[in-house]
Amino acid sequence: NNLESIPADQQGSFSSFLKTLASFTGDLSSLTCPSFLLAPISLLEYSSFWADQPALLSSISVHDNPEDRFYAAIKWFISSLNGSFSSRVPKGEWEKKPFNPILGEQFFCSWDDETQITCEQVSHHPPVSGFYIENKKSGVSVIGHDGQKTRFSGTQMMVDQVGYCLVKLTHHNESYLFTLPSLSVNGIWYAAPYVELYGTSYVQSSTGFHAAIEYSTKGWISGELHHFKATINSESLSGPTIIEGQWTAKSTLTKHKEKTEYFLDLTNLVKPEPIVKAVSEQGALESRKIWQKVSNALRAGDYMTASAEKSLIENQQRAARKERAETNQTWEPTYFKAAPGNHSYGDLREKILAKSDSKFVDTMGDGAWLYK
Repeated sequence: NNLESIPADQQGSFSSFLKTLASFTGDLSSLTCPSFLLAPISLLEYSSFWADQPALLSSISVHDNPEDRFYAAIKWFISSLNGSFSSRVPKGEWEKKPFNPILGEQFFCSWDDETQITCEQVSHHPPVSGFYIENKKSGVSVIGHDGQKTRFSGTQMMVDQVGYCLVKLTHHNESYLFTLPSLSVNGIWYAAPYVELYGTSYVQSSTGFHAAIEYSTKGWISGELHHFKATINSESLSGPTIIEGQWTAKSTLTKHKEKTEYFLDLTNLVKPEPIVKAVSEQGALESRKIWQKVSNALRAGDYMTASAEKSLIENQQRAARKERAETNQTWEPTYFKAAPGNHSYGDLREKILAKSDSKFVDTMGDGAWLYK
């Protein structure tokens, strides 16, 4: 229980926030969150966690057969889940809510191994972030987008991630389509929120490999937090391969009737620091520049200033939206363009639909955001 650590000037807004939550129906993204529950980071920057372990991403292409490349792609995906939903939370802290990115917001970073990422908020209603990651040297790229549909159920917030990501290997002329897991935010009542994944995400490769990755929370099936089980099938396999363990820690791989082998241990992996330009050198639409005053206030524990600065940004956005509506202007992203989904992933979605069962929840939407 974390309630005694709530700042005195925030206790009122926390209890009214809980009351609103309890009776709230519909999408929660419009709900104002008390400042002390905010993280000093924009949700757009979370897209960079897809490359939380850039070496695992670029090494997908080094394997010399499609089966091993597929396992390597799963390994990268599991590491990106850990980066997105677990390892980014500082030790001893709880999950906090990132800022809702403004329309057209941008985030760029790179890593020492020449991996780089471009993120842009391509839609505000509904909120959607587009991202493109590339490591030219290894011929690996990732294009995708992610939006959230949030609802409240009992004591937890349920978030369906709408979108997908597509990994392309230019050296092998291969691609892999990944759907996104759903997540729940628990512990809100105690001001000690944490994220757990649930449901199933699917992977389909152009080489015929298919994986269903099931997530289970504590108390279900495995009795351990952050559990996943990936079942991999292909006509080229004599039987399913199972990869199982924790998406935050260790997992093993068992091929058809063969002995179980080590797969991934995230507890031993150091997270390489992404390289981001200093705020003073950033453009007006870059995340850390936009939110600088709010972030600084939050880090200093000055929640009144944080709320005031955040309201300023939100009011400017409302005014800009109103002006666009009055002058009939259509806003266009700088780095991405909207296209039908199959322009991005071809027939891979059809293959997922053909192999999926009643558990399949299609959160891919019909569209794609292509990198210009």
